[in-house]
Amino acid sequence: MAGPSFDRNRFAGRVAFISGVARGQGRQFAVDLAEEGADIIGFDICEDIPGASTGMATTADLEATRAAVEATGRRMVAEQADVRDYAAVQAVLDKGLAEFGRVDVVVANAGILAGAGPFWEISLQNWKDTVDTDLTGVWHTVRAATPAMIAGGRGGAIVMIASAGATKGFQNITHYVAAKTALVGMLKPMAAELGPHFIRVNALSPTNVNTAIYMTETNKRLFLPDNPNPTDEEYEIASRPQHVIPIGWMETRDTSAALRWLVSDEARYVTGLELRVDAGVVLR
Repeated sequence: MAGPSFDRNRFAGRVAFISGVARGQGRQFAVDLAEEGADIIGFDICEDIPGASTGMATTADLEATRAAVEATGRRMVAEQADVRDYAAVQAVLDKGLAEFGRVDVVVANAGILAGAGPFWEISLQNWKDTVDTDLTGVWHTVRAATPAMIAGGRGGAIVMIASAGATKGFQNITHYVAAKTALVGMLKPMAAELGPHFIRVNALSPTNVNTAIYMTETNKRLFLPDNPNPTDEEYEIASRPQHVIPIGWMETRDTSAALRWLVSDEARYVTGLELRVDAGVVLR
């Protein structure tokens, strides 16, 4: 399959603020936006959250993202910060504004899944960590950047990374589904409030994506409970029946392509939209 094609000037002169940037979708978003001309302000927690289904990104991962962005010829402010800590998020944004003087695109991407199982067995701490990251952390990211976008007077685009699971209502991850559903619920009022400033707000809702949060033993046990040590191939085959297009998962380049369209001038009048890139998972 051919790789993505890039318009090197699509986002020339613009600056993107991205959470969860050290690996996975966040890294792909940062590098691809940079390939098309954007400078990047990005952050990640770079320390583990007890109970999370996978280890968090590391400072080495964050530096690898910075190096990949800079290899495109663009610049990046890359900082360690916990999206659950509003003051830390604001500090990253402020450092980026001091460096670049503007912010045009916001991608609220950071997310976790802490624990899985019937809702009455999910621990109170796992509920809190998941909702604080996947919902409140998104709000923190958008809230921190919005005043600067309004003050800039140039309009802009905000994308919150949700999940097709919010529509599908996957079992055994109620806390994750609840957070992503509430995230989609923020769309319409945010879009209505920011529309007069020519700032668009949309959500991107993928199905399974080949990232650390999906390729975990926790998820594999949910799909293959009777297989103590499934291979990735067995896991992919077990995941296919979820979708009308027979794949187990997508790659980060697939969500990145959709995101870049959403934040581009080609979508300049698209706002309040939940764009599902889901291989038809909600049709099953």
